[in-house]
Amino acid sequence: MRGRLPLQSLRRWGIGAFCAALAGWATVPAAAQAPQPVARLSAVSLPSAHRLSVVGGLAGVRLYEDYERVFWRETLPQLTGGRVQADIVAFDSSGIRGQDMLHLMRLGVVPFGTALLSLAANDEPELAAPNLAMLAPDLGTLRRVVQAYRPHLATLLKQQYGVEMLAVYAYPAQVLFCRQPFSQLEELRGKRVRVSNASQGDAMAALGAIPMVTPFAAMMEEISAGRMDCAITGSLSGNQLGLHRVTAQIHPMAIAWGLSVFGANEQAWAALSPNVQQTLRRGLARLESDVWSAAGQDTEDGFLCNAGRPECRAGSVGQMRWQPVISPEDETMRRRLLAETVLPAWVERCGEDCRTAWNTYLAPMTRIFLPEAGKPTDQAGSATLTAGPPASITAPASSNTSSR
Repeated sequence: MRGRLPLQSLRRWGIGAFCAALAGWATVPAAAQAPQPVARLSAVSLPSAHRLSVVGGLAGVRLYEDYERVFWRETLPQLTGGRVQADIVAFDSSGIRGQDMLHLMRLGVVPFGTALLSLAANDEPELAAPNLAMLAPDLGTLRRVVQAYRPHLATLLKQQYGVEMLAVYAYPAQVLFCRQPFSQLEELRGKRVRVSNASQGDAMAALGAIPMVTPFAAMMEEISAGRMDCAITGSLSGNQLGLHRVTAQIHPMAIAWGLSVFGANEQAWAALSPNVQQTLRRGLARLESDVWSAAGQDTEDGFLCNAGRPECRAGSVGQMRWQPVISPEDETMRRRLLAETVLPAWVERCGEDCRTAWNTYLAPMTRIFLPEAGKPTDQAGSATLTAGPPASITAPASSNTSSR
């Protein structure tokens, strides 16, 4: 059943030990502390002190290290004059599997947490909609996708998991690194391509490529040994792994992005006073904005570093071939892959709820509509492409714009 994981299943991977380790995790009174110099909530508006327990995203990446951890450990106490403080740990450093995060939040084991949608979608495929492969070729489009789907995402999390959604975070773009230069996406036919989820695999297979599920840390070895021709991964993280030394070209189109949601168990959220809730919402809105800006900066920096441009900041300078503008041919191919392969495969995995959700929230902006079940189409199972470009795209995207 979607949205529900039996408690017995959770116990099998050690929920008892984890609960013991997190005994007392919830919204609990903190020890008496002196207020910080920057006070945004007075003692009158916040009558009791709180210490929140938070499980964040992936350890070792910029989103967690520079943004999530700093917000909860430093910014939140400043915003509340020391009256609200928090402990935070990355989920993959705490023995939690990412695919179990929402279930643990529903049970109240994790009162406040960040869930990666790509992992949560294994159990609830409807969560995958805003991050399907070939949906958002640039950050500006991704912003509009999330804006359109956000109300449904919040409702889904509340109804299925009892989670109050408070923020949506974006990781940098997932792009193609290839050993041999190529001019268009259709030239990937026959190439072995590393993918990280089902919709990426669907898109590559439709191009005639051979999708391979390969761990991030193993990509260098596989490409160096000639067992893999291309890899879909972050433009900057791939550079930091060293892919610029073993590949020749990086493609400007975002095949997909990483999205995560931050939320609270509904009982833990209700335990906070309205003033604290309001302060958290304002602070998390600012955090979300900063995270999205960083995702664009890191995506662009990855391109610049891999291509050996002097503007490279955080990566290693490479000599890769890179054309900043997505060609009209590749933009046309992207929409075909989304309509004819990615969306039908997703609905097949997900069911009629996903068809309805897509047509309600995302079809109007993409101008790609999924036909009703059983309704004949020009191509069996494919979505309907309307005339003209989607509302969110007016021209082929350039990676050196602010949207990237």
